[in-house]
Amino acid sequence: MFLIIGLGNPGKQYKKNRHNAGFMAVDFVLSNLPVGTGLDPSMQFKENKKTKSLIAETDFNNQKIIFAKPQTYMNNSGVAVLALQKKYKVKPENIIIIYDELDLPFGSLRIKFGGSSAGHNGIKSIIEKLGTDKFWRIRIGISNDKRQLLPADKFVLSKFSREEIK
Repeated sequence: MFLIIGLGNPGKQYKKNRHNAGFMAVDFVLSNLPVGTGLDPSMQFKENKKTKSLIAETDFNNQKIIFAKPQTYMNNSGVAVLALQKKYKVKPENIIIIYDELDLPFGSLRIKFGGSSAGHNGIKSIIEKLGTDKFWRIRIGISNDKRQLLPADKFVLSKFSREEIK
């Protein structure tokens, strides 16, 4: 079993901002599943109050895969991730967290296992709540030329341009 968790902030006001790159990535994957993979491209997220998350479940090659979008706001992501881990009894090494990375160029990806939060408050919360850093991370670069014009906390909450969303 695998948990694939996209990080972001709930609410329409945050829908297309940089901090929601994790939510957007999970939505993109689910809406672009290739025909014949055995995965249902029409999977819908359902609210699960116990885990404070939106969840979509499927099976692929006899493996259960749970996609989740925590609804706890970025800085408290660990609360939802811990609840998901307990509900599904998933080992931390089978958890994949997808999130925005301010220090990577726009559109670039980095995959890594374990390590520090590197200042990302969502990851910091997850490490704190799980009691380990031994989980997978997919970091999505959100930086651009305007990065230096705004403080980090303002930049991550700024919206992607139309060109960037394409």
